[in-house]
Amino acid sequence: MSDIPISTLFGILAFLIVLSAFFSSSETGMMSINRYRLKHAANKGNKGAKRVARLLDRPDRLIGVILIGNNLVNNFTAALATMICLRLYGEGYIWVANIILTVVVLIFAEVTPKTVAALHPERVAYPFSWVLQPLLKLFYPIVLLVNFLSNSLARVFGVDPDKAPKQDQLHPDELRTVVDEAGDLIPDQHQGMLLNVLDLEKTVVEDIMIPRNEVVGLDLNDDIDHLMNIIRTTDYTRLPVYEGDINNVIGTLHLRHASRIITSEGSTVTHAAIRRYTRKPYFVHEGTPLSNQLLNFQKEKSRMGIVVDEYGEVQGLVTLEDILEEIVGDFTTNTAEDSYEEITDVGEGWFEIDGSTSIRDINKHLGWKLPTEGPKTLNGLSVEFLQSIPDGLISFKLNGYIFEVIELSDKVIVKAKVKKSKSKKPLI
Repeated sequence: MSDIPISTLFGILAFLIVLSAFFSSSETGMMSINRYRLKHAANKGNKGAKRVARLLDRPDRLIGVILIGNNLVNNFTAALATMICLRLYGEGYIWVANIILTVVVLIFAEVTPKTVAALHPERVAYPFSWVLQPLLKLFYPIVLLVNFLSNSLARVFGVDPDKAPKQDQLHPDELRTVVDEAGDLIPDQHQGMLLNVLDLEKTVVEDIMIPRNEVVGLDLNDDIDHLMNIIRTTDYTRLPVYEGDINNVIGTLHLRHASRIITSEGSTVTHAAIRRYTRKPYFVHEGTPLSNQLLNFQKEKSRMGIVVDEYGEVQGLVTLEDILEEIVGDFTTNTAEDSYEEITDVGEGWFEIDGSTSIRDINKHLGWKLPTEGPKTLNGLSVEFLQSIPDGLISFKLNGYIFEVIELSDKVIVKAKVKKSKSKKPLI
């Protein structure tokens, strides 16, 4: 080595620093690459993406070959720098050579290449995979030995590399974050729809159903004139048909069939005629997630279900439109629900709200965050908090909202005024 010209040694040193930069940027580029973008590119037939994907199938081996190469290069670099220093300045300046080499390696072989690779992982990983793939085959026995020793040491500390979670699997909440952070890649309207689809799993039929006290239906025990009046004036296209009590549902009547049984005078309309055109009822459990119920509607070729509880008691109705509105928002063509008549702005931040109004509707309409876990209506939420039906008109504070009961019956809170409070202090 003493016969090699100094210029040649400096050339070899520069080459080793370049190699060190190659391995450093390879590690960062390979580990920083977006797995979903990589999978998409591989599915499109990108050969570089396919090579990188194969290397990342076993990241322990990939990291092994990169670190083996990087450490070999860095050790040779340190030895060569020492040799050059000895030939030029003697032993007294070896420490100076080490300081200079550390700065040079840090800047040119570590920080700069890793920064570039972190900012542009695909532009680094794809071409560098041409070199890493044959290197992995070349150093394969050494890589296996190193991985075996390192994995054995990891198991001593309770870490099993074979049971590591897959990097390309996302939790639903993580997927929400991905959609939320998509920015201009997804239009705001579509972004909201995607988030709503993810929320379907958290919402059950009970949360969006029309409660039984608001259900408009046909009681076959009523006289024909009353039934005809309901058919002519209803805003709904499907009506549940029952006998005496809504728990005795016999089916649903689609109003497109009403023309077959109605004449101008209504003289041919009979209970038997209504029963004949009544379709078999479709029952839905109140705890069914909306994602499942949407598929169930498709499977049953139905657009409306009778919601029942665990005891088989009818709790209300749910329609396909109700679920779709959870995804795309309210339909303006729904004349039965085109306004929030239960919520009235009375000024100064106060809203007069019917006790039967759904908590989810209040939150959606006013942008509030009243608790939705538990009671589904304003009356239910208030009574649960008070632990009894109040004896008189009272005020209370719940989760940062001020409630003033303004109308009360023996059974329920009929109406209340609600305001979002700026103060976190409890209401006395």
